Amino acid sequence: MAQNSDDIDRIMNPTSRYYGEFTPENLAFNANLQEFANRIGIICNLETGGKVTPEEAYAQVRQLWRALKESKKALLNQPSQPRPELPPEE
Repeated sequence: MAQNSDDIDRIMNPTSRYYGEFTPENLAFNANLQEFANRIGIICNLETGGKVTPEEAYAQVRQLWRALKESKKALLNQPSQPRPELPPEE
């Protein structure tokens, strides 16, 4: 049975539902955090299996960490924008 690339992506990068306080910024950061965690796991497994050196694994983890920090700055360190209010129900 052949798998398409969407199936492979779901297997390699599973995501869980977000249950925290909903804001678009929180949801986007959560997606970035889940991707970070998945990639860290893959890097650790590659290093454990001898496919990458400890130095390469460290460099990749450090690069991912920097990207996650930038994501946090861009999404969570800015003041909340006021949300438009919905009109009252009649």
